[in-house]
Amino acid sequence: MNNHVIQLLKDMNLSSIQEAHQYCLSHGIDAKQMVIETQPIAFDNACDAYTLGTAMALYRHTDSAESAALAIGEGLQAFCKPGSVAEQRKVGLGHGALAARLLNEDTQCFAFLAGHESFAAAEGAIKIALNANKSRRSPLKVILNGLGKDAAYLISRINGFTYVRTEFDYQTGELHEVSRKRFSQGERGEILCYGADDVREGVAIMHREQVDVSITGNSTNPTRFQHPVAGTYKLERTQQQKPYFSVASGGGTGRTLHPDNVAAGPASYGLTDTMGRMHADAQFAGSSSVPAHVAMMGFIGMGNNPMVGATVALAVAVEQHTTN
Repeated sequence: MNNHVIQLLKDMNLSSIQEAHQYCLSHGIDAKQMVIETQPIAFDNACDAYTLGTAMALYRHTDSAESAALAIGEGLQAFCKPGSVAEQRKVGLGHGALAARLLNEDTQCFAFLAGHESFAAAEGAIKIALNANKSRRSPLKVILNGLGKDAAYLISRINGFTYVRTEFDYQTGELHEVSRKRFSQGERGEILCYGADDVREGVAIMHREQVDVSITGNSTNPTRFQHPVAGTYKLERTQQQKPYFSVASGGGTGRTLHPDNVAAGPASYGLTDTMGRMHADAQFAGSSSVPAHVAMMGFIGMGNNPMVGATVALAVAVEQHTTN
């Protein structure tokens, strides 16, 4: 354990993560189990970080899921390795702030922008959909917006989402809904999954749903879809004088993991990382889906998108405990 983790434990009169785990269990919350339920391949240190953050939220008697999320973010931040990309970007605090925004009533629609070959967006979306509305007065709409209509259909079918098929008119700039198919009747079915042919259609989907907050993936087609969609939408929302909080997931590993980053240079984190900085209000580190890539950036072993779901789920669990 690093000194930051030790100090936070000491502040709660605890001597180990194991004691923090027992403290959470005594309040009816198993943070480790909720992490593994969200992303089964998450590392042990992800379980430990969320255990610490959840214990802090309980210890402080946070009175809302929004404030609990911020406390959990402090626990996550303590697990950033000193001097790492993750520490420099305050990734742990960023995750807490993002979850708090999703639990705030001003946020009405949250979008995962992803190359649909990745299922990480689905993991995060499911956890948010199943938990955020337990705390909110008005339901949070959750959508997936990614490249490829066939891929979006498959992800919808496998996960029980609602697939929305659209067609973009390139002459008029209008987006038309062709059909929609709901694959389950429960909360998962409330998640809308769109597949776009290109950036223009992706941006039009964002406008159609009036997205307030989004997070990009950074593993599949990042230069072809996610970052251009987020950047273009941010420009247009700004011109409309409407708020939009953009989060860039991933980055930092791009130089070595993406072929589009060849010759990016030894001092660069890569093209995809740079593109994230061009539009993001908050930028994470590593991968949207792969735990090892996030750990490489000096953080915990859990994909950034599933982390969003886990933070929301645990914040809501803390609120439910403290208000009962």
